[in-house]
Amino acid sequence: MAYNNVFPVGYQPYYQQYQNYAQPSPAPMPAQQNNSSIIWVQGEAGAKSYFVAPNTTVQLWDSENQVIYLKSADASGMPSMKILDYTIRDPSALQQTPPVINNSADYVTREELSEFESRINQRFDKISASRNRKEKKEDEQSTV
Repeated sequence: MAYNNVFPVGYQPYYQQYQNYAQPSPAPMPAQQNNSSIIWVQGEAGAKSYFVAPNTTVQLWDSENQVIYLKSADASGMPSMKILDYTIRDPSALQQTPPVINNSADYVTREELSEFESRINQRFDKISASRNRKEKKEDEQSTV
């Protein structure tokens, strides 16, 4: 036998009212910017007037010129903007450029290296011989 035949099943008017007051509503989530969307502005004036939230950076594409504006704001909300010019490259032009080969004048041949080594060894021998003579004279003077 049904006890509650006046109200529809599951209807509780007083309980729902008190339940809504007891639970606070959830805080709204801040809107997140979709990174895949492009924000178009008209010229530098449009980019300067575009509002940027603190601690965020936004890419603004100029609809009149081939320019991208990177506008950001620091923690205090002070905006700053970088202006980038972009160009479209021809893919065939990239393949036609020859590779850069270093000039052979930047390298030393084995003959030049061995000649340089012999000059260094001759100087080293002269320096070591003069040191040996000085040390020999000092030893002779100290023994006298």
